Order: sequence, then structure tokens, then C-alpha cells
Amino acid sequence: MRPTCTPEEAVSIIGSGQRVFIHGMAAAPQALIRAMTARAPELRGVEIVHMHTEGGVPYAAPEMQESFRVNCLFIGSNMRKAVQEGRADYTPVFLSEVPALFRDGTLPIDVALIQVSPPDKHGFVSLGVSVDATRAAVLNSKHVIAQVNRNMPRTHGDGLIHVNSLHAIVEEDAPIPEIFAKDPTDVERAIGKNIAELVEDRATIQVGIGAIPNAVLAALTSHKDLGVHSEMFSDGMIPLIEKGVVTGRYKKLHPGKVVSGFVIGTRKLYDFVDDNPLVAMLDITYVNDTATIRRNPRVTAINSAIEVDLTGQVCADSIGSQFYSGVGGQMDFIRGASYSEGGKPIIALPSTTNKGISRIVSELKPAAGVVTTRAHVHWVVTEYGAVNLHGLPVSKRAKALIQIAHPSHREALEQAARERFA
Repeated sequence: MRPTCTPEEAVSIIGSGQRVFIHGMAAAPQALIRAMTARAPELRGVEIVHMHTEGGVPYAAPEMQESFRVNCLFIGSNMRKAVQEGRADYTPVFLSEVPALFRDGTLPIDVALIQVSPPDKHGFVSLGVSVDATRAAVLNSKHVIAQVNRNMPRTHGDGLIHVNSLHAIVEEDAPIPEIFAKDPTDVERAIGKNIAELVEDRATIQVGIGAIPNAVLAALTSHKDLGVHSEMFSDGMIPLIEKGVVTGRYKKLHPGKVVSGFVIGTRKLYDFVDDNPLVAMLDITYVNDTATIRRNPRVTAINSAIEVDLTGQVCADSIGSQFYSGVGGQMDFIRGASYSEGGKPIIALPSTTNKGISRIVSELKPAAGVVTTRAHVHWVVTEYGAVNLHGLPVSKRAKALIQIAHPSHREALEQAARERFA
């Protein structure tokens, strides 16, 4: 193992005008981030590239603009204000294609800041809870700096890297950020129940994080022999595995394995994936490739939306002109599930916002982005039911979507549909 150094010594390699990749999700190496940010007075024009990260983002503070500019490949809550105020950039990209940005030189990486588990007896560290696009960034970076953390799980799959591939090593233990699920509301439970009724036994499921995915998972306890092939999963998956609901027995690809690109949740989840051969953490180019996804039968992909218009256009990354999150893996799995034998691509959303505004709309907000097109959409689910738009003309789509809109908005939507499609 290379000699260790301080965070300050490790980040001294970073120079003005370079591009720095930061390990995403719950794996952002905060010791290295703090040390890099402390060098702000002597750095100018450093581009920071990352997807969603948990924890602090001091480099995105307003006073850091001359030193650092962030290019978000997915906008987390901690970067939303900076992007919306124009102090940070957003690059729309399918999650499956992020690694290619590093591999083909579209976004060449000068320095990668990562967080890893301690090396095993063979000298391999693990990228732990976030393999996804980080593996590609590491393999294609000129300089790799690793924070070795004993709290980082050692996961199986593509995230094993030999210490000889690391140019600088910093040993600093810190808790891995945890995300605790809130109890679902009655609306979220109803959506979960409606989705669970669409999930067949022996299906391969893809779910994200949040109240609706957790409500779906909680409603699947009576299902049999489910498989998991998902860009991510969280704590809600553990009871289904422990109860034998998830077996992966009928998957054609990686049977018996839970396949994922990253995990995010509580310490219970991190302990579950630690050295667990059941879980395969793989490169997201492979996990989210439609050609990979479609090989499993009955792929049921569950994704969320901000609003859906009456023709089936799905806005999922913006609120009007304000960027909110990102494209992520939604289209990867919507398309992959549609190709899967017996597959079901699902878009799930509450019928209204917390302020009572309808999320089934006659037209998307001006400048809103379409993540899933009207040609790709299949199932749309709210607390009022589930409708399959695939193969329907726009007039019939509108009628179907109005049936699952909130009752207080149906009359206005019907009027809009008559004016548009009469």
C-alpha cells in the first residue's frame, strides 16, 4: 500500500483550470472536499463534475465562483439553488451514458476524488456504495485521490480497485451519510398499492428512493420470486430479500443476484451490502443498458414524474424553466422494460402537489423538459388508479389520464381536452 498523506497534501496536485470528479451519492469524500475547498484562494477556474452527492458542497458557495464551477450530471437538493441561480451548470445526460463521457474524452478527468473501503489482503479497495459511473472516472482519470474509510462497505462487483491504481491515499474515518425513509402518506400508500397490483410474480423490478418506491416495496410482501435489476436500491428492499419475496430465481441475467449501481439509505443497508455476495454492484453503463435490461423477463420499472400532460409527455427533471433534478436512468429503464418480455414501464406520481395543483396537466409548463416522450410512455399511476397509454391515440390518452387525475381537476382537464382534441 502506498504511504498515506494528509488531505491537504493529497489535494495539492489540483491546479487551476483542471476538471475534478467527485465520487457521488453517499460516497462523496468530505475530508478531500474540505481540503480542496480550503485551497480556493489559490485556485481559479476548476471545473467540478459529479452526479448527486450527499453531504456538504462548500465549493458551490457564492463566494467560491471564481475558484470552482460545478457541472452537475444530476442535480441533488444541495446543488439545486446554485444551478437555479446560474452559479453552477447542468448537463442533461442518460445515466447509462455518463461513463462514456469520461471514457471517450468528452469530459476528460484530471483528478478524481473518491472514498473507498480499506484494502483487503490482496490490496483491493472497494468503491462501496457507489460504483455507477465512478469506476469509469477512476479508470480514466490522470490522478486518483482516495479517502480510505473503515465505515465504507466492501461491495462485490465492478467496484474493486487495486491500491496501486491510487496516486494518493488519505486515511480518515467518518460516518457514511444516511437517508431515513419517512412514513408514507395515505396517497403514497394508495399509489404503492396500485403499482403492486401491476407487478407479477417472477417479475424483475427497478425502483428508486423515496416515499412512493418504499410504499411499493411495502405492498409487495405477498409476491413470489421477484428479481432485482435496478440502478439503485434502498432499505425498503431488505425485508423483501429477508422474507424470500426477492429470490431472483427466474432472472435470465444474474439469476439469484441483486444487481445495482449504487445504494443509499441507512447504516442497516450499508451493513447489508458489506461483503454480501448476493449483491452485485456493477458499472452503470452495463446496468442501465437497454440491451441488458431487456434480457430479464417481466421487467417492471417504476419511475417518478413532476407532471404529465394529456398526451403522455413526462416532465421529470424541471419545474418549468427551473432545473430540479436530472434525466437520470428513467429513460434507460422505461425503454428497457418496454423491450422486456412481459415488461411494464411505469410512471408514478401523486395526482396533485402539496398545494393542490394538478400534476396531470393539459400542457406542460412553459420551458419544462420532457424526459420520457409521449412515444415512450406506457403505464401512468396515481392514487386514483393506473392507465396504460401505449398504443392509444392522444384523444383516448387524455380520457384515460383524466380518470386518474384528482376529481377536483377533472372538469377543467375535460374542457381542455375537448378544446384540443375535438
